[in-house]
Amino acid sequence: MFEWSDEHQMIREAVKRFVDEEIRPHVDELEHGDLPPYDILRKLFATFGMDAMARDRFKKQIEREKSVAAAVARGEEPPPAKEARGGDGGGLSLIPIIELCRVCPGMVTAMGVSMGLTSSAIMSKGTTAQKERWALDLLTMDKVGAWAITEPGSGSDAFGSMKSTARRDGDDYILNGSKTFITNGPYADTTVFICKLDEGNAPEQRKVLSFVLERGMPGFVQSKPLRKMGMHSSPTGQLFLDDVRVGRDRLIGETEDLPAGGRDGAKATFQQERSGVAAMALGIVEECLQLSVKYAKDRVQFGKPIGEFQLIQEKLARMEVARMNVQNLVFRTMEMGAAGRMMSLAEASAMKLYSARAATEVALEAVQLHGGNGYMSEFRVEQLARDAKVLQIYAGTDEIQIVAIAKDLLRA
Repeated sequence: MFEWSDEHQMIREAVKRFVDEEIRPHVDELEHGDLPPYDILRKLFATFGMDAMARDRFKKQIEREKSVAAAVARGEEPPPAKEARGGDGGGLSLIPIIELCRVCPGMVTAMGVSMGLTSSAIMSKGTTAQKERWALDLLTMDKVGAWAITEPGSGSDAFGSMKSTARRDGDDYILNGSKTFITNGPYADTTVFICKLDEGNAPEQRKVLSFVLERGMPGFVQSKPLRKMGMHSSPTGQLFLDDVRVGRDRLIGETEDLPAGGRDGAKATFQQERSGVAAMALGIVEECLQLSVKYAKDRVQFGKPIGEFQLIQEKLARMEVARMNVQNLVFRTMEMGAAGRMMSLAEASAMKLYSARAATEVALEAVQLHGGNGYMSEFRVEQLARDAKVLQIYAGTDEIQIVAIAKDLLRA
């Protein structure tokens, strides 16, 4: 894939119209935290049939799982699985991400964690009953989801420093601990809570388990939104668990011994998150470049438009190089998805590392090009620069991506 197809362009234009009509007028409310993004996201899903498509895909998967289970129960050979193919028309699902990130990147984070990370944690390892109970509402955005792994003392060392615990109590578990920097945490209806099984052994030897929690459970407290540098349209909060009692039905997979283990399940979720950052970065880069080109044509200094000065031209040229490179990474993601293939963790890390750095550098250069105006909130490059920076931090910092890539290279 080397360019957008006619179908892609048609969908991009339709999404742009939705963004212009439904989101741009509310950017100030979203930015100031006065308007949670979820109702607008639900309208987006309904407008483009994303909720209906999610229901259809979900129904087919559940029917397949039940058919296999019935065949196994009868002692028969289960029907062969159909070849995995990209289910979104060759990457069409990335287009709303790109277009939303041109205006309000935080909305993508809120959407991606809910219908992406949280639902994937359940869909990949959960039982059929658990998927029916929780996942569909997340996939359609009917309910808001949160994926809780980061703790106040952990950061990049998510597993090694994890202190949240699950203790067996008869047929139930008692959960304790706290999480921070949790996207959608303040408003989540459904939360995947990742912790360690306390069996009296050393913390580093403990199993990692995931439980599904729901708003209002006794002992489960969700904080108000935290104030942060950027991504204001993505509510972020803290979670506190004090002797929260849950049954085995809330343990994802309903077993402590999943074949891939809790750590691998969480890493697979990180992999998905990292590969999606390129689409977010592309939206930010495209918008910053468009705004900068317009400003370079309109802004007059020393008797001529600043776009005629070579230093400004260099900035614009470097932005365009970054746009082309990030777009090519997005195209690769789309092609792999259409072929039913997933990136390795190292590949996803490399894509995330480059794209996040490119978006941050372009956004800061856009501020510089705008001069004093770029530092003012009236000019949108100020918001985009604040929003871009977190791409180098969440889903694993730049430093963590470098470690993942280098380990893969040295392993060869």
